[in-house]
Amino acid sequence: MPYDEIHYRIFKLIEVQPDISQRQLAKALGVSLGKTNYCLRALIEKGQVKARNFQCNPSKRAYVYLLTGKGIEEKAQLTARFLKRKMAEYELLKAEIEQLKAEFDGLEDLHLETQSGLENG
Repeated sequence: MPYDEIHYRIFKLIEVQPDISQRQLAKALGVSLGKTNYCLRALIEKGQVKARNFQCNPSKRAYVYLLTGKGIEEKAQLTARFLKRKMAEYELLKAEIEQLKAEFDGLEDLHLETQSGLENG
């Protein structure tokens, strides 16, 4: 999965569930915990995400992740690129489906002609 897509999905997930753990993020993204940590650190270093410790958590290992203004801007840009890429994929799939339908219809017609020829022969 490209990093842009991972970042986009991280933004979406932490927007919905700011207290999500890195382990939960990794599972939702379908990537390793190490890759998740790397991506989160990159987003934090770019100033797109803030990480804050839970004040009441005794272990101090639980964080709340928040999108910053930069993060909201980046999410909007990623959303536009993601949508553009998915629309292109959709158009390719649509064309491929139409081609397969045409091939199937041609094979079905050939089968009917063959059946008719055998019955008349």
